[in-house]
Amino acid sequence: MNARRIAAVTAAAAALVVSILFPLPMPAFAAGAAPTAAQVNGWGAPTRSEDFTGDLGQWGLYNGEGHDGNGRRTPSAVSVADGILTINGDAAGNSEGMAWGTGAVYGRWEARMRASNGDPDYHAVPLLWPDSEDEGGYGGEIDFMENSDATRQNTEMFVHYGDEDTQLHGAVDVDATQWHNWAVEWAPDHITAFLDGKQWWSTSLSAAQPPGPMHMTIQLDQFRDGGGLVPSNLQVDWVRYYPITGSGPSPSPVNADGTCAAPPPPVRIGPAPPVSGAPGAGVADAAAAAAAAGCVRSPIPLPG
Repeated sequence: MNARRIAAVTAAAAALVVSILFPLPMPAFAAGAAPTAAQVNGWGAPTRSEDFTGDLGQWGLYNGEGHDGNGRRTPSAVSVADGILTINGDAAGNSEGMAWGTGAVYGRWEARMRASNGDPDYHAVPLLWPDSEDEGGYGGEIDFMENSDATRQNTEMFVHYGDEDTQLHGAVDVDATQWHNWAVEWAPDHITAFLDGKQWWSTSLSAAQPPGPMHMTIQLDQFRDGGGLVPSNLQVDWVRYYPITGSGPSPSPVNADGTCAAPPPPVRIGPAPPVSGAPGAGVADAAAAAAAAGCVRSPIPLPG
């Protein structure tokens, strides 16, 4: 099932929920001020991308039991509008997850996301999941942005590995209700997580390496059986995949509000030059450069 087949009444209800969870006004350029990991690290051009401007043909939507048997995953919890994917979790435990096609052995995945304040038992999480669907043994799992804090001010990282589901863990304090660029790099000798272009967690433990191809999924997982949940949601602006062998300048994704991720700061060699010029000097030059790159900043806050 794709977005075009979701009933109109469901889309209207989803829009109402989003307007409550993310009331206007939102900052106009919340994520445009941060670079992507691809830009900072020179991952080259993505070989797969999703901007949520059409249907969900690239994705496999779940339809069945929720996480660990809690609640239900249903395509009716998904909506796409104005270049933004929204997954809603309601009070009864209905939410959704979706898988991004066939995976790869090694690579870099990056997504621009935010999550609403909500229930601590609704976890917003992009992750890497084995193509084997874990059949025949534990195939690993990499959760590179997981919110269990109801205020979404603390985000966690988990790497699951081994037959007994051993876990590595990290956490970072950041306001995940605002747009941020979250990324993971899976290489033969490390697994590294990035936030707005900066590395914040990494492991080189060889035992934690997944044994086979992995694909990205986006999930709003419910961790408690029964109803009475605080409605929650997650939103995604874009998703990118870069092969591990890619290198060179990476294009800046155009965000749904018309902004671009900021270019990474230049590497400075030697002492910093003296500060000069009036306040705001260089802003016009930066705007012109952004426009030349195909990004036009909009003064209109992102709806929802």
